Amino acid sequence: MDSHNQAEKFWDRIANNYDKEEKKDTQIYSHIFEKTRKYLKGSDVVLDYGCGTGLVSNEIAGNVKMVYAIDISSKMIEIAKNKATGREIQNIDYAYSTIFNDRYKNGSFDVILAFYILHLSDDSQRVIQRVNDLLKPGGLFISATPCMGDKLILNKLLLMASKVGIVPKIKSFKFPDLEGLMKKGNFEIIETECLHLSSRQYFIIAKKI
Repeated sequence: MDSHNQAEKFWDRIANNYDKEEKKDTQIYSHIFEKTRKYLKGSDVVLDYGCGTGLVSNEIAGNVKMVYAIDISSKMIEIAKNKATGREIQNIDYAYSTIFNDRYKNGSFDVILAFYILHLSDDSQRVIQRVNDLLKPGGLFISATPCMGDKLILNKLLLMASKVGIVPKIKSFKFPDLEGLMKKGNFEIIETECLHLSSRQYFIIAKKI
C-alpha cells in the first residue's frame, strides 16, 4: 500500500470521531476563524486544501464568493457535505481530490487555506509551489502548521493514530524551516503567530510574489 492510500485509509477510519477531537481546540479554531476573516473579501474564490469535515470551509463560506474544499478522505468529504447541507450553505464545492488535480487551474484562486496539512504532505515544497501556481498574482496563502521539531511533544494526531494502528507520515518541522520553505516557494510572509506554545502551532499569512 503506498503512502497516499495508507493516509486515506487512516483519515477514513477516524472521520466519524474527527469533529469530536477538533472541538477540544475550540478556542484555537475560533482564533483562526477570526484572523482568517480579516484577510477575506466577498469577491474571493478560496481553495481549502485538506478541508477535513468542513470545519473551516463552513465557517468562512459566508465571507467569500466561493469555496472549493478538497480532501483525500471520501468519508471526511461526505460528513462535510452533510454539515453544509444542514446549514443551508450553497457556495462550497466539496470534492474528494488532491491539490494536484488538473481540475484546478493555475491562477484560479484569491486565497488558499491549508490548516494542519503541510506537516502531513509527502513533499511539502512541491505542495507549496503548487499553491503558488494556483494563486492569482498577489494571492494569499493562509496556513496553520504544528512545528513539532521545535519541541519534543506527543501530538494529539499520534494519539488518535495509535488507536487505529495506522500512522500517517508526519514531518517534524522547525519554524525557521517552514518559513524557509515559504520563501523558497516565492511567498512573502506577511504575518506569523504561535497559536499554541506547547505544541508549536504556527499561523502564517503569506503573499504570492
